[in-house]
Amino acid sequence: MTHPEEGWTVITVTYNSRATLERCWSGVDLAGIRWVVVDNGSRDGSGQIAEDLGAEVISLDANVGFSKANNRGLREVRSRHTAFVNPDVVIRPADLPALAHLCSRDNALVAPQLVNRDNSLQPNARGLPYLVDKFAHRGINLPGADLRRYVPSMQTTSYAVWLTGAVIAGETAAFRTLGGWDERFFLYHEDSSLCLSAWEQDFKVILSVDQQWVHEWKRDTKSLKWRPIVHEAISAWKFYRLYPMLLSPRIGGLTPSLRRAGDLVGRPVQANPRVEGNPKGLDS
Repeated sequence: MTHPEEGWTVITVTYNSRATLERCWSGVDLAGIRWVVVDNGSRDGSGQIAEDLGAEVISLDANVGFSKANNRGLREVRSRHTAFVNPDVVIRPADLPALAHLCSRDNALVAPQLVNRDNSLQPNARGLPYLVDKFAHRGINLPGADLRRYVPSMQTTSYAVWLTGAVIAGETAAFRTLGGWDERFFLYHEDSSLCLSAWEQDFKVILSVDQQWVHEWKRDTKSLKWRPIVHEAISAWKFYRLYPMLLSPRIGGLTPSLRRAGDLVGRPVQANPRVEGNPKGLDS
C-alpha cells in the first residue's frame, strides 16, 4: 500500500457536474489515490455522487471560482504529488508513476497528452499566449499572429509554455512555492498564469505524450452562453494587464524566463537543448 505522503492527491473542482462525474469517473480504480473534490455550491448533487464514487468532498456554499476552489483543495494535500484534474477527464491511474518521475526529475509541472473520445489529439500544450495568436486560434487573423508558435506540434515529450487547466500535475511543494492558483482569476487564464509563474520561478512545464487521457472538451465560450464569455473577457483584461508584452510579439519586452520558455516550446525534453542565456544547457 502506498504511504499517503509518497502517493498522489487528485483535486477536482465541480460545479453542477453530476452527469459528467458519473460518465468519466465511474469505474476508475482509485486505490492508493486520495481524490479530493471541491464542490462549488452545486445544486445537482455533484458532491453526493463524487462521494459515492470514492471522493472526499469539500462542499462550498457558493461558486468561488476555479482558482480559489483549487487552492482550497491544495490546503488539504499531504502527498508528495498533486494533480488538478477536471471532472470531464478520464484519468489513468497507472500513468501517475511516470508523471511523478517526470515532474520530480525535471522540476516541472506536467500533463499527459489529452485526447478526444475518438483518440484524436487535443492541443493542451501551448506556446506563449500572445493575444494575437489566441485570436488566430478562434479564426481571427491579426498582424503578427502565428498559430504554429501558439499550438506547436509535439510528437514526443516536450516543453510547453503553458498547459490547459484540464490536467496539471506536479510536486505538491512546487504548487505551494508558486503560491497555488492565482485567485484574481475566477475562470479562464488561470492556467497560463500558473505556468508562466512556474517558468519565472525556475520550474519547467512539460507535456508527456506517452500518457494519453480522454478529455470531453466542451468550451463554453464557443457557445452563446453569456456568463462564460463575460468571465473570459474579465480574465483576459486582468491577464494582459499583468503581461502587456504578450499582446503581440511585435511589442517585445519579454522577461529572460519567458523568452527562455518561448525558445524551448516544442523541443524534446530528452534533448536538453541549449538556449539563449543558458549556453551550457537547460539543466546546467
